[in-house]
Amino acid sequence: MDLERIEYIKGKGALPKHVAVIMDGNGRWAQRRGLTRIEGHKEGINSVRAVVETAGALGIEVLTLYTFSSENWSRPKQEVSALMSLLLTTVRDEVDELNKKNVRLMTIGDLNLMPAAPRLGVINTIKRLQNNTGLLLNLALSYSGRQEIVQAVKKIAMDVKKGVLADSDINEELIGKYLETRMIGDPDLLIRTSGEMRLSNFLLWQLAYTELYITDILWPDFRDADFMNAIEAYQKRERRFGKVSEQI
Repeated sequence: MDLERIEYIKGKGALPKHVAVIMDGNGRWAQRRGLTRIEGHKEGINSVRAVVETAGALGIEVLTLYTFSSENWSRPKQEVSALMSLLLTTVRDEVDELNKKNVRLMTIGDLNLMPAAPRLGVINTIKRLQNNTGLLLNLALSYSGRQEIVQAVKKIAMDVKKGVLADSDINEELIGKYLETRMIGDPDLLIRTSGEMRLSNFLLWQLAYTELYITDILWPDFRDADFMNAIEAYQKRERRFGKVSEQI
C-alpha cells in the first residue's frame, strides 16, 4: 500500500464517508486463464483484503461489499456450495487481521437463507469484532434491493395498522429508517468493476444520489491503487443533489 499516496489523497479534498462496491468479474477472470470460477472467487478475496486495508487507511467510515445477491442462489449448486465454503473459510481466516486493523463487521440481506455453518461463522465474526471502532465493513449477503424495499413497506404498513404511524407520517426520511442501512446512511460512491453498466438489484433506494465509478478492471485484478483511483475521481466530482453549482 502506497502510504505517501494515502496521505496525499487525505489532504486533497473531501473523502466519501460510505463506499459501496459491486465486485464483478471473478468468473471472467478465471475463464480467461483456463481456471474454474471458484478460483476467480478465491483470487477476489485478495482484492477484498487490499480494498479493506486501503479504505481503513484513508479513514473511510463504511465499506459495503456486494458479496452474494439473492439471485446468486440460482447459480449451479456446486458453485453456490463452493462460495458458501469460501465465505466460511474467509471469515475464519481473516478475523484476527480484521481485529488488528480495528475493523467492525455487519451484514445486510437474509442470512436465514444461508447454510448454518457460514451463517454462524459470519455471526461469530460480527460478535468478535463488535467493540472495534474503525472501518465498518458491511457485507451484503443473500441481498436484494427490491426485497429490502418490500420488507420496509410491509413493516411500515404494519405500524400504520397498529396505530404507531399515521399515513401522513410516511416520507422519504421515514422509509430510510425502515431500511437495513438505516444506521450507516447512503453510499457517497459506488464502484463497479468489470465494466458492466447496471446496478444488479443493489441498494436501489440508497443509490439515488450516489456518485458512480465504473471500471473495466475485473475484480480479482482490482487492488489498492485502483481503489485510490476511484477515490480521487470522486474528489473531482461536484455533488449537487439537484441544485445548480452556484447553490453548493
